[in-house]
Amino acid sequence: MKPLTIAYLPIGVGTFHLESAEAIFQESREVLHSFNLPIIAPNHILLTLEDVQTFLQDLDPQYLIIQNVTFANSAYTAQIIRHCNVPVILWSVPEPIIDGGRLRLNSLTGAYSAGNILASLSHFSPLFLYGSPHDSATQHQLRIYLKAIEVKHQLQGMTMATVGHTPQGFGFGQAMESELLRDFGVMLINTEAGNLMELAKSISDDKAKAYLKDHTQMMINMETLVPNNVINFAKLALVYQDYVKTNHIKALASRCWPDFFTNFGTPVCAVLGVLNDLGVAASCEADIYGALSMFIGIQLSGQAVFFGDPVSIDQEENTMTYWHCGTAACSLAHPQTKATMGVHPNRKIGPVMDFGVKPCENVTVFRIGRKPDGKPRFFIMEGKVLDKPKQFQGTSAVVQVLPPILTLTQTTIEAGWEPHFVIIYASVVEELKALAKLLGIEICHYV
Repeated sequence: MKPLTIAYLPIGVGTFHLESAEAIFQESREVLHSFNLPIIAPNHILLTLEDVQTFLQDLDPQYLIIQNVTFANSAYTAQIIRHCNVPVILWSVPEPIIDGGRLRLNSLTGAYSAGNILASLSHFSPLFLYGSPHDSATQHQLRIYLKAIEVKHQLQGMTMATVGHTPQGFGFGQAMESELLRDFGVMLINTEAGNLMELAKSISDDKAKAYLKDHTQMMINMETLVPNNVINFAKLALVYQDYVKTNHIKALASRCWPDFFTNFGTPVCAVLGVLNDLGVAASCEADIYGALSMFIGIQLSGQAVFFGDPVSIDQEENTMTYWHCGTAACSLAHPQTKATMGVHPNRKIGPVMDFGVKPCENVTVFRIGRKPDGKPRFFIMEGKVLDKPKQFQGTSAVVQVLPPILTLTQTTIEAGWEPHFVIIYASVVEELKALAKLLGIEICHYV
């Protein structure tokens, strides 16, 4: 993967008020450097087409920040796109003084001019930014855009894996390798669940016990489970972690039932929870887009995310309960109960995670969906995880949402959304929207 490179192009013409323009340029460059990202900036405003060409001639950036420090006609942007047709943050700044006198910068007209030519020539819709560089709101929006750029760059350099295939009737979790590469830049590899089971069977009990001693401190109630199942869990965990490390996998979608119960005698649920705590997005039921959604959530929030089915609504509290059999990361457990272990609710075999998750004032419910025509879309919704105990055997989160819950349920079912969603423990709505624009993906924001 090529290293991330962002080029900052402050464009303008010399007939405007260059003293004001120079102040904007210096402040902007200082702010951009404060983000500690590989942003390449010129030493002066690019006031001519020759300046633009000279600055870009030895650069091959993946992203651009085009700032109209003053007005510049569309030839400037055309020159830039001719050199590198990549995603653009288009930045316009306000007039420094409005006093009935001279129009000093005319940046906004320049942004319209740039936006017009970008619509004709660029493969990407620009992310528009308006504001002075010293304004905290401008810096916040810029931070959102740059974070979305970082995540897109991570997607385009990542490998994800499937372990086995989806159970019958769970085809919504499948993905074409070509579509993942086309829409996200993600490479997909696969192995059979049976391969990892056989590897797990070959691991010695002593090695498994050593793993349990070193890696299960966060897990409560493990001693009440069948010892052989606990040993098998450790063996599976070792094999999955080795597979992930060896193949440089950032996200994994694993088959779970019935194979791990019938062919191995121990569920894989808790193993996936462990991977999530290690920063590897891991979904069950071989849901590839679910795992990819988890990966994005982890990158945006810097912590584990919850993966679950919508299973229950409460109209009085305006909540949706999300639940799954027991794959949640230990770090998500409610601090009062901690990461309690139990048995699978249907198969009665452990270990699986068995707890309600910790509350959070601001979460984002997210899903990469796949429309019937194969095109992706983003489900985005704000919410709040309430301080609730475990709702059902397994792991659960009770999320209070903004839209009327019954209307939301009806609308999303009729719209054909998949029955797996991700709860991100952070407010990242704007980052997700920016990422969707960078990827050219439809945004479905439920408010």
